[in-house]
Amino acid sequence: MSRGGFIINRIKTGVSGLDDLIEGGFPEKDLVLLSGTCGAGKTVFGLQFLYSEASREPGIYVSFEEGLPQILGTAKNFGWDTQKLEKINKLRFLKYDPFKLEDIFEIIESNIREINAKRVVIDSISALGIYVKDPTELRRMILQVSNMLRKNDCTSLLISEILANENSLSRFGVEEFVTDGVILLHNVLVGGEYRRGLSVWKMRSTDHSKKIHPYRISQKGFVVYPSDTISLEIRR
Repeated sequence: MSRGGFIINRIKTGVSGLDDLIEGGFPEKDLVLLSGTCGAGKTVFGLQFLYSEASREPGIYVSFEEGLPQILGTAKNFGWDTQKLEKINKLRFLKYDPFKLEDIFEIIESNIREINAKRVVIDSISALGIYVKDPTELRRMILQVSNMLRKNDCTSLLISEILANENSLSRFGVEEFVTDGVILLHNVLVGGEYRRGLSVWKMRSTDHSKKIHPYRISQKGFVVYPSDTISLEIRR
């Protein structure tokens, strides 16, 4: 895809139906914010993003919150053999205490280079924000990690948990300004029933959908239905 004379390489998300909404995938080397409430499927989305293309594009999952046994258990529930890919350095899972962040970016970068990772998921910025209380410092930190990931040719997801019933794009209100794209996971009230919906708030150099599209999490993983839309009141 060309924009202003520049060719934009697209990276397949691995999430069924999503690429139809964003001209074929994420712009290569971009950092995309994935925001949603507790239980919206953010971890499944992140795992699917890594696992789907791991044989060609190795990936790293960095957790600052949930334990690795829980994350790997989630992958196993969908039949994703992460252990096999770990053994051949196509996937790597890292767990860090958000209160002990000394040299964290250097450690992530070292792991990226060790397996030549091209995809990274950071879960979550919400945990980091509890440690980095100053919004200016948090913004600086996100920019720092974004630059590091881009320098290493990584296309990445930054996960943020947002509070229910709040009309916000992120937990701390700065994440959406320093990422290249924003995807929101909603709970939408339709006819007295809550339904799950996904919207693309922004995506750099992309003519993306401006609507809310239903999604499901089934044995097939995270599935978006691009030909369907949801309207009415949003209750995230």
